[in-house]
Amino acid sequence: MAHVTGDGPRPFGDALRVGPGFSLADVDPASTPGFDGKRRNAAELMTETDDELDDLQERLYADGTAGGTRAVLLVVQGMDTAGKGGIMRHVVGSVDPQGVQHTAFKAPSEEERAHDFLWRIHKALPHAGQIGVFDRSHYEDVLIVRVRRLVPEAVWSARYEQINSFEAQVSAGGTEIVKVMLNISPEEQKLRLMSRLDRADKHWKYNPGDTDERKLWDEYMRAYQVALERCSTDVAPWYVVPADRKWYARLAVQQLLLERLRSMDPQWPTATFDVAAEKRRLAAT
Repeated sequence: MAHVTGDGPRPFGDALRVGPGFSLADVDPASTPGFDGKRRNAAELMTETDDELDDLQERLYADGTAGGTRAVLLVVQGMDTAGKGGIMRHVVGSVDPQGVQHTAFKAPSEEERAHDFLWRIHKALPHAGQIGVFDRSHYEDVLIVRVRRLVPEAVWSARYEQINSFEAQVSAGGTEIVKVMLNISPEEQKLRLMSRLDRADKHWKYNPGDTDERKLWDEYMRAYQVALERCSTDVAPWYVVPADRKWYARLAVQQLLLERLRSMDPQWPTATFDVAAEKRRLAAT
């Protein structure tokens, strides 16, 4: 299904993909690339395409149970309050959970720190037939690690090529990678953090450290810019999704995932038994 823009139908993938000359500073976090509708129209479109997304996910899962090797990995990155949780609930939550493998990466454990930074990522990759979802990811090792100077520059600066090689290997193994950066403005983040403080039922979501991280906003944006431009490849492109409007961000991620599944076009496995014979056997019982 196409999406209405001023210039006619344009897939979200084309509107949001990071390409040569990309500048994160030029992206308006309140914009809605590839979509001219309003919030109500976005909700309608999400509802219209939910069944198709669910069907494609089930086909992918069925193919995996029959020996297929393909999978999808959705990587979601963004500053705190950018809407990662909403993506999990409203987009990923609309498909059969048995076909989803969700991993929320926190600060590495002592065991994880004893290994290469990609060790825990390897362990969390989706199995055949699944949609794997990374809530944060290996990119933390060139984002917060860089900004907070947790390792020497010589270490984190070598990781961009290591990540590209890793993702190429994952892609070659049959896993399609969709990487999304939810791009929220500092002003909108401030409003969302204040909202958490204003509501007792949201206090559990507030982390005082988030306010400290705001002081490093410009450094984080520089770190994101480098990660986006150096790690947006043909096999694992980055998509920057403006996130000040939650309804748009959810729609965009849903459509990016849907577009990728459509291109994969998973098919139902062929029966390994004689269907007509089984019908006769079953009718006789």
